[in-house]
Amino acid sequence: MSRTLGWLVFTEEEGHAVSEADVFADLRPLLFAIAYRMVGSVSEAEDLVQESFLRYQQSVSAGTVVNSPKAYLSAVTTRLAIDHLRSARVRREQYVGAWLPEPLITDEPVEEAVIHLESSAEAADSLSLAFLVLLESLSPVERAVFLLRDVFGYDYAEIADVVGKREDNCRQIAARARGHVEARRPRFEASRQQREELAARFFAAVEREDAAGLIDLLAADVVAYGDGGGKVPAAAEPLQGDVRVARFLVGLGRQAKRFDIALHRAEVNGQPGALIVDGAGGLVGVLSLDIEGGQIRAVRSVVNPDKLAHLGPLADLTALLHGSGSTRGD
Repeated sequence: MSRTLGWLVFTEEEGHAVSEADVFADLRPLLFAIAYRMVGSVSEAEDLVQESFLRYQQSVSAGTVVNSPKAYLSAVTTRLAIDHLRSARVRREQYVGAWLPEPLITDEPVEEAVIHLESSAEAADSLSLAFLVLLESLSPVERAVFLLRDVFGYDYAEIADVVGKREDNCRQIAARARGHVEARRPRFEASRQQREELAARFFAAVEREDAAGLIDLLAADVVAYGDGGGKVPAAAEPLQGDVRVARFLVGLGRQAKRFDIALHRAEVNGQPGALIVDGAGGLVGVLSLDIEGGQIRAVRSVVNPDKLAHLGPLADLTALLHGSGSTRGD
């Protein structure tokens, strides 16, 4: 049992009061993990989490008994994410070029509340750009049911309460979504060391502008995706095939030298990748690699500045491309 008293939640079994700030600090990583996987946007996920906590505060202030802040907040966050996805669907359909999620850099020390990486490899893989793109093919409710069950381990009774459906219906939705996802799910290289070694060879070949070396590393049906969002130059359609992608990457290496751009290795959404930065340290874009079976299956590049601002100062691409020096954008 728990009861509320002002801005405190008093847990009778434990015999102590917990402030709302403590509740938020404890649950924010989980709430962000759910929201980010639902909407694929860092800024929007943070807004959803903040809104869910505001609603929690309002309920507590009104005297509502919240027996489980975790259940309450995760339910509100998920419902808000479902509503957000429904309203965003038209914008996604009208998006210019390939749509990719906002990337997260997961190998640097970050505030615990910003990223929540589960211990299992399966749950960590659910953070990858490839997996988040795959989730786009599910309806908002399917996405919520699948994530809550298969990634976060909620039971069907809890999920039914979140999405407002019967428990047996949620089981059917989960099975349907699971079948869809498993048929297309990326199977990443199991060994982290193998992934890192192959990624190191990949970026070295890009720097050398070594097309033959790249073709050796790329799967024959490799695909390169670029997300510029119509804001900056990016391929309008994905590039497919080892030769075409190798040529593109050689061009990237050539442009990097011309414009004093460097590729800094980084872990992007749990997968090998790199930050593309200019001479002043301004961020140009983020690369992520899908590695499977000892080959690179996909290269994903996010250069839309709207999706990079949360990672730090951005490069001034206009100044960069016109050769007038490198000035960080706001």
